[in-house]
Amino acid sequence: MASLLTKPRISRGGEQVYVAAVPLRAAKGPAQLLMSAAYSLSLWDFHHFMVIIKPNSPPSQPLVYDFQPKDPENIYAALAVLSGRFVPGVVLVRKLSKLPKRKCWFVGSSKVNATDIASEFNNNWETNLRVGHHDCRDYTNGLVEYLTGEKNVLESLRRCNGSQN
Repeated sequence: MASLLTKPRISRGGEQVYVAAVPLRAAKGPAQLLMSAAYSLSLWDFHHFMVIIKPNSPPSQPLVYDFQPKDPENIYAALAVLSGRFVPGVVLVRKLSKLPKRKCWFVGSSKVNATDIASEFNNNWETNLRVGHHDCRDYTNGLVEYLTGEKNVLESLRRCNGSQN
């Protein structure tokens, strides 16, 4: 697992915050193959980003927070996204069995209870999604800043990792 910082800034009692990238979801078939190929080639703009909070107290599992279209595999939603229109979005929170081994970066620690703060952030997040204007990148940057104070974390990660595009 890569780290954004050379020396982790872990504050006492703060939960660890990570950013992870996965392939964009698309309708089965050629579109899905294209998204997977772009992800494999590390084309930054073809990644879906999300925030992971790793609680301090065992046996708590990491929680992943992300923002995506309500139906990311729907062809009509994909066409609306490509044409720059808003589509209904949803903020998801789910447990992970463990942190991803690839494309997952430690970005800081929360100063207070991260899950409570993330819940507050999610309650105020506008769920109309528009790629390039209000999408998973904006959500990830916003939630990481809210939790750690780190601004524009995705741009920092892009620079540190020398990603294409």
